[in-house]
Amino acid sequence: MTVDTASSRPGDQRSLIARAAAELFARKGYAATSMNEIAEASHLSKPGLYHHFKDKAEVLLHIADGHVSRLVDIVTGVEALQLAPDERLPELIEAFMAEYAEAQHEHRVLTEDVRFLAPEAQARVLDKERTVVRVFADAIAATRPDLHASQLHKLLTMFLFGMLNWMFTWFKPGGRFSYDQMAPIATQLFLNGITGLEIEPKKKTPKARKP
Repeated sequence: MTVDTASSRPGDQRSLIARAAAELFARKGYAATSMNEIAEASHLSKPGLYHHFKDKAEVLLHIADGHVSRLVDIVTGVEALQLAPDERLPELIEAFMAEYAEAQHEHRVLTEDVRFLAPEAQARVLDKERTVVRVFADAIAATRPDLHASQLHKLLTMFLFGMLNWMFTWFKPGGRFSYDQMAPIATQLFLNGITGLEIEPKKKTPKARKP
């Protein structure tokens, strides 16, 4: 990896509460989770919880906005590397898979529970999601410039996100494959199709950053 992802996460109290809440939201659903349960999972009293968050919606926004902000940091970090077209999209996919491996609960919350936020908060999260989509679409268009004129690069971007973003519904970490092993499989499947898929993909060799 050449892009920093979730290896070092904030350890402040609000972030620790958000991580505990994300696990609850992912398991029970946002609507079915109470502030009492969040306080208990965070090892805080209810007044202690309200010292950090005024209500459950603020907890949700902290989770969703924090996760999508990390995704924006990842894609802008890849952009800054100025990689060749054939390297950029694989780098993005690998970086996202690494983040998803560390943030499965947060990703599920972002995918399923943003609808519970107020319109202004939803817009804030959606604006950052658009940045992520735009960088992936540009990377796909760079790989196949002819796709840009037909606007297919945007459609294919959503196909790719459909493959990556919903892995949490079926992929079980700790099984036969890890997220690290799935990244090159996802990349090859998207770029080459099933007939071009290598059963044992070659390990990626680190590339030096451009000055």
